[in-house]
Amino acid sequence: MKILVTGTAGFIGSALATKLLNRGDHVIGIDNLNDYYDPSLKLARLEKLTAQSNFTEARISIEDKAAMDAVFREHKPDRVVNLAAQAGVRYSLENPYAYVDSNVYGFLNILENCRHCGIEHLVYASTSSVYGAHTNMPFSIHDHVDHPVSLYAATKKSNELMAHTYAHLFDIPTTGLRFFTVYGPWGRPDMALFMFTRKMLAGEPIDVFNHGNHKRDFTYIDDIVEGVVRALDKVAEPDPHWQSDAPDSATSSAPYRLYNIGNSEPVNLMHYIEVLEKCLGVKAEYNLLPLQPGDVPDTYADVTDLVKDVGYRPSTSVEEGISAFVDWYRGYYKV
Repeated sequence: MKILVTGTAGFIGSALATKLLNRGDHVIGIDNLNDYYDPSLKLARLEKLTAQSNFTEARISIEDKAAMDAVFREHKPDRVVNLAAQAGVRYSLENPYAYVDSNVYGFLNILENCRHCGIEHLVYASTSSVYGAHTNMPFSIHDHVDHPVSLYAATKKSNELMAHTYAHLFDIPTTGLRFFTVYGPWGRPDMALFMFTRKMLAGEPIDVFNHGNHKRDFTYIDDIVEGVVRALDKVAEPDPHWQSDAPDSATSSAPYRLYNIGNSEPVNLMHYIEVLEKCLGVKAEYNLLPLQPGDVPDTYADVTDLVKDVGYRPSTSVEEGISAFVDWYRGYYKV
């Protein structure tokens, strides 16, 4: 297939594009290489893709309507995976406009092009952050999520609503994936594992929020990518059992699906740090801090529907995943 993937210089996007290229798909990769974090890491990810003949790069922003329209017209993709976004809960308190520009207006450009170009299937990234103040564990896609606690979460919830509207009005099959704390080699420098590793190797204390009383459904990158590919290959269809008088938020009478994509095994943050200590051979010094604004204490994904519908089965333990990350980090940064 010819698949357009946005965010191909990003952590998940580059890994997904690699998987698709290796199985023989042609990938049109979109990324603007912004400086939210170190662009040299993004360039290094991208270099692995541009070396392959079935990869085409478009260095543009998804909020650039004219550029997006031109890419869709020129390449005529069969399917689309939208992973480009302004990420990060904490940064949304500092620069809220960046989130509306990329996550709302940019996503509208994706939807409009899917509408006018007859795209077979749109898969897009949502986030576990949409559960917000919700505390009923494990988080279920069948629960309503109407109490976000960050603008980042609110923009991602809006993506789900916008996707449903286009699925309903224009019969565009859409699948939203709520990612749960993705980690692994080539990860994001603004994520905990990356920051902990850098500071511990430098002999600096690490910031541990909520005094370490966090649980996260840490999900290894390879497991995430396998789930995304499986979801992409299963085109969303209307749910024949959907009822308007008892609406299920995860499905619809339109070709619309939502899934959690996580490890479904939450890990205590302090255990996560202990595993990292063993892999690095370094004892961490803690700077214990209160819960940050916009953050939540725990996440835990119910992935029953993704398992049932596409056979998704994450298999990587945090011990294996952190070890793989540390090996990559030491090699990449020559530490």
